[in-house]
Amino acid sequence: MLEILRERRSIRKYKEQKIEKEKIDKILKAALLAPSSMNKKPVEFILVDDKETLLKLEECKAKGTLGLKTAPLAIIVVADTEGSNVWIEDASIASTLIQLEVQKLGLGSCWIQIRNRQSENGDSEEAVRNVLGLPESYGVLTILTIGYKDEEKTAYDDSKLNHEKVHYGKF
Repeated sequence: MLEILRERRSIRKYKEQKIEKEKIDKILKAALLAPSSMNKKPVEFILVDDKETLLKLEECKAKGTLGLKTAPLAIIVVADTEGSNVWIEDASIASTLIQLEVQKLGLGSCWIQIRNRQSENGDSEEAVRNVLGLPESYGVLTILTIGYKDEEKTAYDDSKLNHEKVHYGKF
């Protein structure tokens, strides 16, 4: 697990290569196995591999969407806000597990934050809801771009971890 965490980096440039169904199935299994508060499971996942839709999603946020230009797949992580008052935490856990499974499978990913972000035309969440036909009661946490890496990034170095962030007993 620590090796996966060290090597996982945000990838924003992908090869033009489809992701095999077996790998997508494993990614979805990781998503569906994610724990949720009181096991309410309010989180849902929308897979998009249509280039035209991916480019429409890119317009839903003012910046930080570069990965959508080349990603062969995006998973939009949404949740029923009426079904859980901690949907943000539940969706964050599921998103993280997706990214870890993606890394384990030799693929790359990038978290594109949508909640509390803006597009040129207004609220990013509302823009994504419009593109994907989501009900108003669904919150949109993130768009995860996924694909075969077309850039290399150095793994994190343990010696550079900031242990001053760790406190024992009290702050």
